[in-house]
Amino acid sequence: MPSSSTVTVGVLVFDGVKMLDFAGPAEVFAEANLFGAAYHLTYVSPDGRDVSTSIGTRVGADVSAADAPPFDVVVIPGSELAPPVFVTREVAESARRLVDGATRVASICSGAFVLASIGTLDGRRAVTHWKFVDELRTRYPSIVVESDAIFVKDGDVYSSAGVAAGIDLGLALVEEDHGADLARQVAQGLLVYMQRAGGQSQFSAPLQLPAPTTQLVRAVVEIVQSDPTAVHSVQSLAHAVSVSPRHLTRRFREEVDRTPSDFVASLRLDIAKAMLDRGFSVARTAEESGYSSPEALRRAFIGRLGISPSRYRRRFLSTQRVPR
Repeated sequence: MPSSSTVTVGVLVFDGVKMLDFAGPAEVFAEANLFGAAYHLTYVSPDGRDVSTSIGTRVGADVSAADAPPFDVVVIPGSELAPPVFVTREVAESARRLVDGATRVASICSGAFVLASIGTLDGRRAVTHWKFVDELRTRYPSIVVESDAIFVKDGDVYSSAGVAAGIDLGLALVEEDHGADLARQVAQGLLVYMQRAGGQSQFSAPLQLPAPTTQLVRAVVEIVQSDPTAVHSVQSLAHAVSVSPRHLTRRFREEVDRTPSDFVASLRLDIAKAMLDRGFSVARTAEESGYSSPEALRRAFIGRLGISPSRYRRRFLSTQRVPR
């Protein structure tokens, strides 16, 4: 698409819509306009009236879904409300009208349920916020639900994990339209990274860890988190909390469904990913995340992610997924 072409963006808003879901991508498009892009945003509500967002802010609608023109891009945000509550007949029919005339369609967070309800995601790969993944998979078995991606592109249909992931998706759309250089300027202007790859997990290791139920396991978790670079063998951790290695391993499996060694490895990998995301070198990342050498870090990345640390880091040069 030529950089001078105007890209029309229709954003569906409705009562209860999560504000950040649509405000994030909208800011990306608005920022892109400062660097020579030409995105024109139109806010569409089911009946053309203003709506109240999830935080109570009123948002003015420009047009009703019935009177809206075709758009190049349609953005369908989600809500803090449960999908069966906010995906009303009016919201679904409004989305159908917009999607039918669109070139590209993007859902944010639980907005995937809106697209699912009208059949747009049938037979496609899609993602939603991690807390809705199981529900989306159960209610719509024809959708290939990716459980932890930041965003997914399947043809001309895009879906994202929600909230801040909508910014990532917006940057990817800008890059498609205007190239990586302009998208990078947008990311820098918004003080966000260029960018979490679509295939990157929306989870971090601490988020995936179930909450320990005993003081014993909580104490070990705190020991490791307080100094991930220390030598944390099962024996040393068991000694620190005055139990046997066998007992500690059993309690870890019972409470957090992994061994102490697995937890240490996951936490270090999570720290390493975060440091690489922020632009640190592979050598410094290895040193500060608890790996004995850059080669040890490389082996961990290849083994768990199928990609080297340097290639993982280089993916920030573009929103496109780096080939493995």
